[in-house]
Amino acid sequence: MAEPFSVLMSVYAGDRPAAFAAAIASVTTEQTLSPSELVLVVDGPVPAGIAAVLRRVEAGELTGTVPVRLVALPGNVGLALALEEGLDACRHSIVARADADDLSLAHRFAVQVPMVAGGLDLVGSALVEFAEETGPDGVVRELPVAAADIATMARFRDPFNHPTVVYRREAVRSAGGYEHLNKMEDYWLFARMIMAGAAVANTDQILVRYRVGAGAYDRRGGFEMLRSELILQWHFRRSGFTSIGQFARNVLVRGGYRLVPVWLRSGAYRRMVRPR
Repeated sequence: MAEPFSVLMSVYAGDRPAAFAAAIASVTTEQTLSPSELVLVVDGPVPAGIAAVLRRVEAGELTGTVPVRLVALPGNVGLALALEEGLDACRHSIVARADADDLSLAHRFAVQVPMVAGGLDLVGSALVEFAEETGPDGVVRELPVAAADIATMARFRDPFNHPTVVYRREAVRSAGGYEHLNKMEDYWLFARMIMAGAAVANTDQILVRYRVGAGAYDRRGGFEMLRSELILQWHFRRSGFTSIGQFARNVLVRGGYRLVPVWLRSGAYRRMVRPR
């Protein structure tokens, strides 16, 4: 019998109801290996459309026989703190992350959960971008699969696709859990897990369809993202995760990426991934 596991998802007012409903179904009724529970954090007040989907979830219309635990927060606290609340509510050691607008492929958990049950602490996968369910898929984000290659990449860019990861809750806690860092809380967590000696891997299988909409490249830049980038790089250097040379390189290259025009940023991003 497979080890029981939780799925952890957070939703907030800015999510799209239809995409949210599809995401829930993709990690519950559509999986070949069903989760033992879905822990759904409602990060502050939500509009009527999201509330309607939540009522369908509570009625079991989208989740079938998968038990659901709703964690309703009185105000919006951001993804990092919302996931911390959700981790506290998870009943099982193995936790699969999922975002409220992406789609997990039907065999995702059947691939990743046994890898964690077999001794790994953190397992990610490749993903493919898409804009609409009925449209063509876009670029594929593939990442190193071996621990040594993941550790090398981590000094320069995030070696995991956050919406694809499955991990041991205890390994996350041992590394200090999620800490607020705008749009980079996952990268900082994964780096700390690597530093703490977590057993990590990626699978090269595409297990998640990642939704990208208008403004995706705009959100990767700007002064707020530059601020987060500089804080992240300072954390890396202060903790000894990166050398002085790596720190300087990252501030120059990754910091500059946040400030270049959108057309140049999108071109640079697409050179790091490959079309399918």
